[in-house]
Amino acid sequence: MKYKDISDIALFKGITETDFMHMTGCIGYSVKNYKKDELIILEDENIKNVGIVLSGAVHMIKEDIWGNGTIAAYIGFGELIGESFVFGNVSRSIVSFKAAAKTEIMFLDFDRIIHTCSSACVHHRKLADNMIYMIASKNISLMEKIEVTSKKSLREKILAYLSIQSQRNNSTYFEIPLGRVELAEYLCADRSALTRELNNMRDEGIIDFDKNTFRILSGYD
Repeated sequence: MKYKDISDIALFKGITETDFMHMTGCIGYSVKNYKKDELIILEDENIKNVGIVLSGAVHMIKEDIWGNGTIAAYIGFGELIGESFVFGNVSRSIVSFKAAAKTEIMFLDFDRIIHTCSSACVHHRKLADNMIYMIASKNISLMEKIEVTSKKSLREKILAYLSIQSQRNNSTYFEIPLGRVELAEYLCADRSALTRELNNMRDEGIIDFDKNTFRILSGYD
C-alpha cells in the first residue's frame, strides 16, 4: 500500500509509523481502489467499517424518492466515510458514497478502533481519540452545508459557500474542491443559473474566478 506520511492523516495524528504497523496488525485493514463515479457505499447498505480517503475524493450523496441526487458533502484526502453510521445506533447508511475521482480508500473495523485491544496500547487509545475528534469535525462540515443551503437566494448561497472556503483557507484567494456541476448540486441549484449568477457577480466586481480558483474582491450588502 502506498500512502503519504501517516502524520498527514488526522486519524493517525500522534502515531508513529512503527506504532501504525503494530496497530493495523491488531485491528486489521483493507485497501480498495475505485474508478471515478464508482459507488463505494450504497444507500441502505449495512456498514461495519470506516473508510479513510488515501487519495482522490468522495461525494456523499442523498437521493430523494424520485432518484434525484444532491451532494451533501465533499470528502477529501485523510477524511472519513461512513463513520456517522457505524458510530450511531443505526448501522445502515442513509446516503450513498461515490468516488469523485480515481480514489483509494483504507477500511478499518470500527468496533476494533473504539474498543481497544487487550494490551490497551497507547497508540490504539490515541486512534480512538482521533476518531471522535474527526466525527465532531464532520458534524461541523454538515452544519456548514445547512448554513449555505438555508440562504434564500442563489447569490446568498454562493457567497455563504465562498465565505466558508475563504475562512478555511485564511485568504480571499483560494481554490474550491468542487467543479461547476458538483457546486450546483451542493447548492441545490441549476447549473445554468449558477454559471449566470457567478458571471453577474464577477461583472459587478464582487468576485473573480478562473475555473475552481476564486478571489473575493469586495464586501457585499
